[in-house]
Amino acid sequence: MTAADTTHFLCTIEDGIATVRLDRPERKNPLTFDSYAELRDWFRDLVYADDVKAVVFASNGGNFSSGGDVHDIIGPLTRMNMKELLAFTRMTGDLVKAMVNCGKPVIAAIDGICVGAGAIIAMASDLRIATPQARVAFLFTRVGLAGCDMGACAILPRIIGQGRAAELLYTGRSMSADEGHAWGFHNRLVGAETLEADARALAAQLVAGPNFGHMMTKTMLAQEWSMSIEQAIEAEAQAQAICMQTGDFERAYRAFVAKETPVFEGD
Repeated sequence: MTAADTTHFLCTIEDGIATVRLDRPERKNPLTFDSYAELRDWFRDLVYADDVKAVVFASNGGNFSSGGDVHDIIGPLTRMNMKELLAFTRMTGDLVKAMVNCGKPVIAAIDGICVGAGAIIAMASDLRIATPQARVAFLFTRVGLAGCDMGACAILPRIIGQGRAAELLYTGRSMSADEGHAWGFHNRLVGAETLEADARALAAQLVAGPNFGHMMTKTMLAQEWSMSIEQAIEAEAQAQAICMQTGDFERAYRAFVAKETPVFEGD
C-alpha cells in the first residue's frame, strides 16, 4: 500500500503507521460520495497491506469532520429514489464494516468538530484520543433522520452504555470532551498541540507489539458481540492456540528466559 494511491483524502505511511485525514479544513472536513467510497475501499485493502500495522485517523485544521457535506451529499439525497438511497446507506455502512474488519488497530485523533458521519468514524475506531475542544455529536435526528446510522445503535451503547447512547442518538446534542472521557468514549484527553504526536506514539506502541496478536484481538472484539459466553470462550481458545504457533510467542518466551525485552516481528 502506498500513500500516493489516495485521491479524496490525505494519507502518509511511515514506520508502519498510516496517518489518514480528510482534507477540506475550510469546511471542517466534510465527507463526500467520493471520500466515503475511497475510504471504504482503502480500509478493505488494508487487510492485505503488510507495510501498515496501525492507523491514525487524524484531524485537520483544528477539526475532525463535520460529517456528510450538506451541498455534495445531503442535497442530492433529497432527490434520490429508494433504490439509490439504499445503495448510499449501504455504502456508508460498508465503511464501518471495512474499518472493523481491516485487521489493524485504528486510533482516532479528535480535535474540534466531530459530528454525523465523522462521529461514526471515531466510534468505529478502536481507540480515541481527543482534545478538550472536541465536540462529538450524532446529529442525525437534527436533520430529520433516525439515530440508527452506520451501526450507531449497535456500537455506541457498547462503548458508553445504553442510556447515554440513547440520549445522544435521540437528541443529537454534542458530547463534551469531559463527558466523552468520563463515559469511556475517549481513552484520554490531551492538548491540541500534542494530539497527533500522542496518537502516533500510541500507534507506535501497538506497532512494536505482536501484530498478528493485535489482528486476532480486533477480530475477536468484533465477532464476540453476537456470541454467548460459552461460544466466546471456545472461540478465544481457538484464537489463542493459533497465536501460540506464531514466532512472536516463541520470541517472547526466549526473551523472558534471557531477561530481555522481546522484539516482535509480526509472524
